[in-house]
Amino acid sequence: MSKIAWKTTTKFKGPEESPGFLLWQVSSEWRRQIESALTQVDLTHPQFVLLASVGWLTREGNMVSQAELARHCMTDINMTSQVLRALEKKGLIERIQIEGNEKSKFPRVTSKGAKIIEKALPIVETIDHTFFSALGKDTSSCLQILQKLIPKE
Repeated sequence: MSKIAWKTTTKFKGPEESPGFLLWQVSSEWRRQIESALTQVDLTHPQFVLLASVGWLTREGNMVSQAELARHCMTDINMTSQVLRALEKKGLIERIQIEGNEKSKFPRVTSKGAKIIEKALPIVETIDHTFFSALGKDTSSCLQILQKLIPKE
């Protein structure tokens, strides 16, 4: 068995002091709970995030390109396209091409998709409320910290 020189390799006494590892553990548990709850509406977590984001970004009749959606969600453009294709097959969105702009596709929520968002969003918000309630009065501080970690364009 190989020995690792832990004392000179890391500045942490253990993983429980590593903010990256803690974030990994917290996000893994939160995502597990979200994924489990979203089975009620036959959505994966990425499908929910992209569907709800399309709904939010186009709520006032604006069009959003797949590339803009990917930037908003901070997702890979290829993964975004694959998830949108799956949502389109489920009849939850349609992707429109505009004449003269054949390269870009513009997703928009269908009426079936809107109904799913209206079912899914309260489910996700309930999980969020329950999960983050452990923070108690520190919830606002946590939100501010998380917002600081999001890269600004």
